[in-house]
Amino acid sequence: MKVYKVKNGNKIESSSIYDRNELLSDILNRPNAGFHNSIYRGKDITDLFYNGTLSQQIANGTFDDIFIGDYIIGKTSGRKYLVADINYRLHCGDTECTTPHVLMIPEKIMGLAQMNDSNTSVGAYIGSKMYTTNLSPYKTVINNDFGSNHILKHRNHLQNAVVNGYESGGTWYDSTIELMNELMVYGANIFHNVGCGTNIPNNYEIDKSQLALFRLDKSKIIAFNDSNQRMWYWLRSVAFSSGFCSVASRGISTYSKASDSGGGVRPCFLIY
Repeated sequence: MKVYKVKNGNKIESSSIYDRNELLSDILNRPNAGFHNSIYRGKDITDLFYNGTLSQQIANGTFDDIFIGDYIIGKTSGRKYLVADINYRLHCGDTECTTPHVLMIPEKIMGLAQMNDSNTSVGAYIGSKMYTTNLSPYKTVINNDFGSNHILKHRNHLQNAVVNGYESGGTWYDSTIELMNELMVYGANIFHNVGCGTNIPNNYEIDKSQLALFRLDKSKIIAFNDSNQRMWYWLRSVAFSSGFCSVASRGISTYSKASDSGGGVRPCFLIY
């Protein structure tokens, strides 16, 4: 197979190993989020984050040495966090998000928690005990690992009411660290309630497409605990009047009763 490079607007056959390496380097260093969202690499970029290089690349919007699947080891917890998408929420929000960013998720679940004390989804995600209380210790871990000054506060549309098992209300909230929804994981609503011709649920979402990480490596949808056992974990999407959507340990989409205490916590957040 012939390899070509472009020089001064002309296509020239590349005959040397140096030229081919130069071409590959040129491809991998294209400074835009779209290109970096399309390549899975899986490199340790921990040092680049803590020495400030990564923050500069993100701020510049070039994302030079950041690709999907790359990871950062948390400074205090030792947890591995994966690059799941780049500029996922750029230009979204009632107040526009204009800050370049990288969306991160923990590779493993961070612990177990209930969505609610009883089997109800009334109040949706915003009204859940997960949102008001149970997520807090995991937010602390993430803030300690990255520094709260590197966690991007932005505006997200989140649901706050349920009627007859349908999300019936929602509005804009300041957001930093949240559970993922079903669309972010699968790219589609499966158990999350959708319109039936009579009820139109409050499905207004800025998180409306599958994360690049899960698109490029489906195995990353499955999560493990610290003992390397496959575990199911919560999603913030309401499934029905008694529970929420979840990701099963076997890799299938599913739902769980809200009071189930065996659900894993695997939140997402933006760094900048």
